[in-house]
Amino acid sequence: MSPDTELRLRDHVARLADEHPPLRPDTVDYTVRDPQLLEERYGHVLDYMARVELEVDRNVLELMTMLPDPPDIDRHFYADVWQPQEIQHGLILDRLQVELGREPAVTDTTTVSAKLHILGALSHVNGFQDVCRMIYYLTGMSTERSAVLAYNLLHDGVRDLGEMAIAESVIAPIRRQEPGHYAFYRMSATAHWARLSGWQRWLVRRMRTVSFGPVGVNNLEQHADFGDVMKALGITDQFESFAEQGTRIERDLLWAHRQGLKVPDYVLRAFHDAVSLAAERHAAI
Repeated sequence: MSPDTELRLRDHVARLADEHPPLRPDTVDYTVRDPQLLEERYGHVLDYMARVELEVDRNVLELMTMLPDPPDIDRHFYADVWQPQEIQHGLILDRLQVELGREPAVTDTTTVSAKLHILGALSHVNGFQDVCRMIYYLTGMSTERSAVLAYNLLHDGVRDLGEMAIAESVIAPIRRQEPGHYAFYRMSATAHWARLSGWQRWLVRRMRTVSFGPVGVNNLEQHADFGDVMKALGITDQFESFAEQGTRIERDLLWAHRQGLKVPDYVLRAFHDAVSLAAERHAAI
């Protein structure tokens, strides 16, 4: 990474820490006008988002496993800025769903898959950790961009229900912190891709194709849950547009040699499968 890029990243992370300290759940206004309607419309969305945000502790363990020797700026970002912010997002969303009469989110904060342990072992091979770093940046980029889009839709939907306290005191503050995370991954991914060799780029494309999954999806049940979230937020009928907005930089970096490609095939397949799995689950009830 060039000194200029590293300086820009350090300045960006410093601003994130200074301008966006972790939110405090005890300052949030949880006033709800119609708890039953809000729960029916968005309860499962809140549960999904709370789980994803609260599982950030496991995400940090995964990063430490996959990237045994990351750059200092990466470690500073995910350990000192991103993780504390995301945890508070999860606590706030989980508190809200409990206020609506739902059970707290069921989370897994300790399991690191065997695949990531293998990647961690291979990261000691010369040049391979740079491949894993690129996967990390791409995953972070698509995850945070999807979060921004989803929180925008949730904010609008909650406002439409007349739940102004929830929209402005819960969703809006969380939404404001996500773009800064996305910007970190975008700057990192763009700079890192430029320095990868041909074989590293080929391997990144291959690994990304076989490993991509929507945010928060670790099994088929969660994949179906994501499909339900898509339906509740109105994404089901326009998921190609949603996917394009979430992976535009990834498309331009990895697949610029494929002219006319709007969305990588593996992204569309993952979103389509989410909708299908959710529909199959509802049909079986």
